[in-house]
Formats: sequence, structure tokens, C-alpha cells
Amino acid sequence: MMPRDTNAAGTIFGGVILSYVDQAAAVEAHRQNPRRKFVTVAMKEVVFKQPVRVGDLLTLYTRTDRIGTTSVSIHVDVEVYRPGSQEKIPVTEADVVFVAVDDQGRPVPVREGA
Repeated sequence: MMPRDTNAAGTIFGGVILSYVDQAAAVEAHRQNPRRKFVTVAMKEVVFKQPVRVGDLLTLYTRTDRIGTTSVSIHVDVEVYRPGSQEKIPVTEADVVFVAVDDQGRPVPVREGA
């Protein structure tokens, strides 16, 4: 994490981390159908357990929890590795819901032919 992302307390803005969560989840959603456009419709409760500091290596792990007709639910776990430590520190987790949309923004099936 870089100094430009810090708040007045000297830790990384939560919004910056949420942005990375959204991006990681979007990559996972596109694995379900790379030809579809997906838009974020919900990010369920996010609780920050530990601060993230400048120099921390942020790592995000994703998994697809559910594929509906037009939606995909992705779980994201966020951890940091601190310089000089081999310890993984849990930071937060989130469930992100995406909807597959057409060029007009209307929901479409995640899988073609569904």
C-alpha cells in the first residue's frame, strides 16, 4: 500500500480497500462468463478487523458462492502481510453481488442459453 492512500490516522482509507475488493470480485464474476458485462449491485456488511498500513502487502482471495439466473455472488477475503513478518493478518471480508447486463443495462442471464 502506498502513502497516497492514507487517511489522517496514517492508515489506508477503507474506501481504497473496498475498491480493491470490488475489482477482485469483478474479476471472479467474469470468470463465470467473460463475454458478459457485470455491474455491482450490493456489497454486504464489511467490518475492518485490523488497520492496513503503508508498506503492507494486501492480498485478496475470491470464490464464487452462488450463480443465479442473472446474478453472481462472490466472497472476498482480505489479508495483509507486514514487512518483516510471515504472518497473514485478516483485515476484512465481503460478499459482493453482481448482475449480468446487456448494452442497455438490462439484466441478462449469466450463462448464454439460460
